[in-house]
Amino acid sequence: MARLLICLCLIATPAVAVQPDEILDDPQLEERARVISEELRCLVCRNENIDESNADLARDLRILVRERLVEGDTNEQVLDFVVDRYGEYVLLRPTLTGSNLLLWIAGPLMLLMAIATAIFYTRSRATAPETDALSEDEKRRLDELLKD
Repeated sequence: MARLLICLCLIATPAVAVQPDEILDDPQLEERARVISEELRCLVCRNENIDESNADLARDLRILVRERLVEGDTNEQVLDFVVDRYGEYVLLRPTLTGSNLLLWIAGPLMLLMAIATAIFYTRSRATAPETDALSEDEKRRLDELLKD
């Protein structure tokens, strides 16, 4: 039973695509590289970070991050360098500035507009005036049309 539990726990862990030749000798730098890698999107796989992706571009990004750390860059400098090179799309959590702010606000704003439209529509339908009954002429004409 214990073996089964251990096997299930090992299966549930996320896959890491970092190759042994990419790992830095300094454990502190390697830990910083892993933290940075969790924030960077694989541009091929889209919703995977670069540590989980087996794509060649993700490998290049992992190597780039580690090279910048070895050169002495801070985590922020490494992220800024990668964003300058690949654009803000490379971040898994984009910033809330500039045109991204419009994208963050657009979804909830559209939802609020849809709810307001639905409320306005249902209220206008509920308060719509009742139609008048048919006049005698209209009833006679309707009967004639129905007979045909």
